[in-house]
Amino acid sequence: MDCIFCDIVEGKAKAEILYENELIISFLDIRPMNYGHSLVIPKRHYESFLEIPPDELGVLIIGVQTVFKAMSESIKPDGINIISNNGSAAGQSVPHFHFHIIPRFHSDEFKFRINLKSYKGNLRKDFAEKIRTCLP
Repeated sequence: MDCIFCDIVEGKAKAEILYENELIISFLDIRPMNYGHSLVIPKRHYESFLEIPPDELGVLIIGVQTVFKAMSESIKPDGINIISNNGSAAGQSVPHFHFHIIPRFHSDEFKFRINLKSYKGNLRKDFAEKIRTCLP
């Protein structure tokens, strides 16, 4: 399997490493939405949020918080987005689970274009029931 993120972990591909420990690594995104846009990934290959074991996910989230704090203090953005795209319909372009940490500025002109929906009739209840049937 070809995975650019696995290549970065193995040192086969270059990246500007920000932070790492035995389970995770963080580096600058090669095509940033804003300068400083960073990724935090598990070193082991997992394609999606559902595949990563809870103990590794906990370490990954702490890594996201660590990079977030450093970004806040160093770049001093007006805000920060933390995003994880899972599946191609959600915009995942590298099939290796990861979080984006994106510094945001009032002047960056990047806007989420959201088309909010309204539940009609019992649709909200129906969706809640569907989801609840799969919860522990």
